Amino acid sequence: MKLIFDDRFLESGYADDNAAMAGRMEAALSGLRSGPWEFVAPAPATAEQLLLAHDADYLRKVAGDLPRFRMASLAAGGAILAARTAHGGEPAFACVRPPGHHAARGEAWGHCTFSNVALALLVLREERRIDRALVLDIDAHTGDGTRKVLAPWAGAEVFNPFAANAEEYLELMEARLSRTAQTGILAVSAGFDAYRLDVGHKLDTPDFERIGALAREASVRACRGRRFAVLEGGYYLPDLGANVLAFCRGFAG
Repeated sequence: MKLIFDDRFLESGYADDNAAMAGRMEAALSGLRSGPWEFVAPAPATAEQLLLAHDADYLRKVAGDLPRFRMASLAAGGAILAARTAHGGEPAFACVRPPGHHAARGEAWGHCTFSNVALALLVLREERRIDRALVLDIDAHTGDGTRKVLAPWAGAEVFNPFAANAEEYLELMEARLSRTAQTGILAVSAGFDAYRLDVGHKLDTPDFERIGALAREASVRACRGRRFAVLEGGYYLPDLGANVLAFCRGFAG
């Protein structure tokens, strides 16, 4: 598995929100650096690519805040590289910020700027690599931006599992993924704020490994193993690295 990352993501001054907090990316990476995976640096998404998911007026508005625009463009580029890597036959995890699943075509909230996962899938479609895609969003919050950006694409589906507790959550996910139809690629909006000590108060570290494994197994059945994941939320820093590592272990196999 490839890990998509650039040292510029360690910079925290691009915004003033929880996703941009100092130490967050170091925490997310803390377990990954000792893993067997290769780190690869992305290039920023181009304006032409960003326009696949966003309105021109919105891009101009974001560009007015240059530090935010540069970081968000790099994050979007990381998602694109992860998607291309996965389509080429190797799974990938993009450890990027800002997150993107609350970013729609002309607006964003919840610490997001560009719709990273949706944009990456639209790039693959534009390149005629896929005509169908499945997004599994495991963040504690609904990926409303991803849904809105992908809504015109009949071949794209977004699944946000929600349940009262971890056992029901995993059962719901397993049931849905077990019936996944053939698709071009599986993408995971990998939020870790559903953790029991984070805002979601639900999942434990082993649950994230199980989620990664379920996604991997579904991708093998439905799309020849083509799968990638992109970091979304996750704000309890003491355990963020362990949770990211657990997911990646299950996801990589």
